[in-house]
Amino acid sequence: MAATVAPAVTPTEPDPDRCGSEEESRGAEAEEDSTQQQTGPAAAAVSHGRLSKLPLARIKALMKTDPDVSLASQESVFIIAKATELFVEMIAKDSLVYAQQGKRKTLQRKDLDNAIEAIDEFAFLEGTLD
Repeated sequence: MAATVAPAVTPTEPDPDRCGSEEESRGAEAEEDSTQQQTGPAAAAVSHGRLSKLPLARIKALMKTDPDVSLASQESVFIIAKATELFVEMIAKDSLVYAQQGKRKTLQRKDLDNAIEAIDEFAFLEGTLD
């Protein structure tokens, strides 16, 4: 009566239904629990604050300088801040190409001018730096 033991089978392909190790899933559950405890506008401000590199209070103050804007929700302020970050990143990267052509690492005004003139997406900025 010999008992045979089947060898442990380890999958060679990752299981698509499994999104990570058990430790990662426990960490994600703990993070969800901590975010579920915070509710309301304060929780939105905290979660948006980490995702935005620009000061949201300053963005909100700038938005309120427009006479057509009387109230600005935290979500709209965050979206404007994120869009601004992406725009600045895009124009900086495109300007960096012109700085590198001049064998420089520092962006100068002429690099911004060149990017604005050469790229159609920035046509609305022509004449704003004068």
